[in-house]
Amino acid sequence: MTSVAPVILLAAEKESAEVTDWAARIGWVVGLGLFVALVYWLMREGWKWRGTLQGDLPELPGAPDAPGPARLSMSGRYHGSTTAGQWLDRIVAHGLGTRSRVELTLTDAGLDVVRPGANDFFVPVAALREARLDKGIAGKVLTEGGLLVVTWEHGDKLIDSGFRSDHAAEHNEWVETLNDMINKTETEGAR
Repeated sequence: MTSVAPVILLAAEKESAEVTDWAARIGWVVGLGLFVALVYWLMREGWKWRGTLQGDLPELPGAPDAPGPARLSMSGRYHGSTTAGQWLDRIVAHGLGTRSRVELTLTDAGLDVVRPGANDFFVPVAALREARLDKGIAGKVLTEGGLLVVTWEHGDKLIDSGFRSDHAAEHNEWVETLNDMINKTETEGAR
């Protein structure tokens, strides 16, 4: 009988579970929601401010009416544009900072960038400067050579634009073809 006595004492010492303080819990949830909304609003304002600072960038050119036959075409993702050589300095003016799906078409006239849900633009062949494979561009880091980066001139600014094909094996052909076109244009311009 002595073993039953401690069990009875333990049962008598137990208290009921605490009742949830709903007012405090709701206050914390509302406070956290307001904090998240404030952070989101500040990020949005920062994005708009960056666009204002880059307001000197001219409007993006549109594709010509008759660009000629396609030399290459690719579907994939547009990951953004940065100031050339500064892979973290994202350009947001004129929608260049908006990630989207992309349809790239290379013609003798230049590079046509068609982005559903975002601003399309065209890079004339005379504005193309370089094409290379890289591993990252503002906010997107991939494996080595996983990103096609095209450097082009717009206004007085050099811009790097990053693309990733749905079929990464296409990247090498794009780099070779673009660099051949650029070299050919520079050679013809030097004459």
